[in-house]
Amino acid sequence: MNTDITASAKPEYPVIDRNPPFTKTVANFNALDYLRLTTITGVSVTVGYLSGIKPGIRGPSMVTGGLIGLMGGFMYAYQNSAGRLMGFFPNEGEVAKYKKLL
Repeated sequence: MNTDITASAKPEYPVIDRNPPFTKTVANFNALDYLRLTTITGVSVTVGYLSGIKPGIRGPSMVTGGLIGLMGGFMYAYQNSAGRLMGFFPNEGEVAKYKKLL
């Protein structure tokens, strides 16, 4: 059984970093990543509030929904940022940015 992900998927776009570290991936977040993160968090807070059936549980339900949304939004933004650095998603902006640094 081959567990090497690179054997099954080849990047379609220029590769900036084959294995980007956490700090570089988070530093590479763009405005759309932050927009997605805040949208997912906001929707999750609202769903958490509305899912609290009794008035006394709405607050804790809203906080729990918000935390779940924050983690999910961060993971989604991280996945997109890492995918651009590894060449799996369109990355024209990153290519131009890192060409200037080299």
